[in-house]
Amino acid sequence: MIRRRTILQGSAGLLAMPAIVSRANAASSFDWKQFKGQHIEVSLTKNPRSDVLQKHQKEFEAMTGISVGSEQIPEQQQRPKAALEMASGHPSFDVLMVSLHVSKRLFGSAHWLEDMRPYLANPQLTAPDYDFADIGAGAVKTATQADGRMDSLPLNPDLWIIFWNKAIFKAAGLAYPSSMDELLTTARHLTDKKTGTYGFVGRGLKNANLPVYTSWLLGQDQLTVTPDGKKLLTDTPEAIWAADFYAKTMRECAPPGSIGFNWNECQTSFAQGKIGMWLDGVGFSAPLIDPKASKIVHDVGFAVVPKGPKAQHSASFVDSMGIPASSKKKGAAYLYCQWATSKKIMGEILRTGSGTPARLSVYTDPNVVKDNKFGKEWLQAVMDSQKISAPGLPEIIPVTEFRDTFGVALTNMISGADPAKEMKRATAEFQPILDKSNAG
Repeated sequence: MIRRRTILQGSAGLLAMPAIVSRANAASSFDWKQFKGQHIEVSLTKNPRSDVLQKHQKEFEAMTGISVGSEQIPEQQQRPKAALEMASGHPSFDVLMVSLHVSKRLFGSAHWLEDMRPYLANPQLTAPDYDFADIGAGAVKTATQADGRMDSLPLNPDLWIIFWNKAIFKAAGLAYPSSMDELLTTARHLTDKKTGTYGFVGRGLKNANLPVYTSWLLGQDQLTVTPDGKKLLTDTPEAIWAADFYAKTMRECAPPGSIGFNWNECQTSFAQGKIGMWLDGVGFSAPLIDPKASKIVHDVGFAVVPKGPKAQHSASFVDSMGIPASSKKKGAAYLYCQWATSKKIMGEILRTGSGTPARLSVYTDPNVVKDNKFGKEWLQAVMDSQKISAPGLPEIIPVTEFRDTFGVALTNMISGADPAKEMKRATAEFQPILDKSNAG
């Protein structure tokens, strides 16, 4: 089971972590000024979380005496640029924002980042109020390598939820579904092609569509690869069930043209008020409550993905903060990572609607909650999803090729191809790619 693996994989590091941090905090001799006068460079992915970090950067500099140079780079350029610099052994940065769903195995196999556990265990480096245990278990697991190293600190899991149109549900006399099977039944019931109303919308575009499929697969308590990342699990009965479920929701209940939809087309169509449910990342919430962009401002609902036949999970894509192993200013860099993942900064990220931070306490902090523009239902959906999060993509090096190969298979299914045949074909096609990657 995924939930059990979440606890047991890498258990030596994860189970020891609370005790390590407790010992560090018990005899704290921590000083934020200990690296005063040093300068660090920070490489950030361009996103709203990075905006918050840069906005409050002067506060960090005043508190520590460390000067910071930070740069935001679009993710399509930041990821390959960071990998190239890390491979050279001479990166231009001391802190890196890492997209774990893309770079985890690549960075982990090369040991490019510092293991954060010794830093967390050091009372001179970790503030007594850091409260590592407050960070969600799913995000911690994602930031932990197979050998137990936690080589970055979780910052923001982009959780997948269901956006639903309460007005459409009310008119049909239906309640929000409690299971995936019920979701499909509900989507079929809401679909009325004569009025242009559809029960569901999701990504149909190849590559972009994988997280929709893996969200259904997580309902079978299964990932797409074995825990060691060596063997595909994409032709199992559970994987084929999820593929069939994907095909049915998209073919029977989604609007015309959705075979080419990415998140933006899904968001636009849902905001027009003729879609019952949309499955996607919670980070796309803001336009739905903006009167200038949405016709359903007062009708949009936010909910956890319903339980599947065997489990209930929320697909998650985690950004984290890491330190290059070759950095000459690791202490100062760690203080920045610690500050960036602190309760204060994560609270500010949530308060401003800039993300869904990894710390659980911020979702019940009165000072944060009262200013949050999305409302209590959104906060509850995010907090509940946080507790059941699991990786939305396989933790392998050729993840882009994986998305391409299986994305084509899923697109073919929308057009009527047999799910079992497509999944077996894609599995046979991609396994040699995975084998070659693992062989180095």
